[in-house]
Amino acid sequence: MDFRITGYDSPLLHTLHHMMDLHEDNDGGKNPNAASRVYFRDAKAMAATPADIKEDPKSYVFVVDMPGLKSGDIKVQVEDDNVLLISGERKREEEKEGARYVRMERRVGKFMRKFVLPENANTDTISAACQDGVLTVTVQKLPPPEPKKPKTIEVKIC
Repeated sequence: MDFRITGYDSPLLHTLHHMMDLHEDNDGGKNPNAASRVYFRDAKAMAATPADIKEDPKSYVFVVDMPGLKSGDIKVQVEDDNVLLISGERKREEEKEGARYVRMERRVGKFMRKFVLPENANTDTISAACQDGVLTVTVQKLPPPEPKKPKTIEVKIC
């Protein structure tokens, strides 16, 4: 449970929450097939990061809303030669002395999205730009392969 939602937010509760996550990840192998709390948190982060994907004749364009994030908070990577990974973290603003949150609705924490790229995606020419809180990742397409010419075989008479 995220204690900040209930209005109880202290460094002690944050530390306890973090320790519970670490404990569940290293539970000594009680059930190796059980999903950890971190897995569910990562799945939630993926679901909470919507994206639009456009295809034009020369490229694929991924558009993700990233309001309030700096370019240093966003990471764009390619895994396994065909998986585009967009991740990062939105950190909570430091509270000023004498001020406290009455309500917190904006999402803070890690976010992540993975996209399997098509075979014709050129992973060597990926570009990313963030402007006005919108991340645009462009993946150029490889040129179509040249059609194979038929091979003519000479028939010998025996």
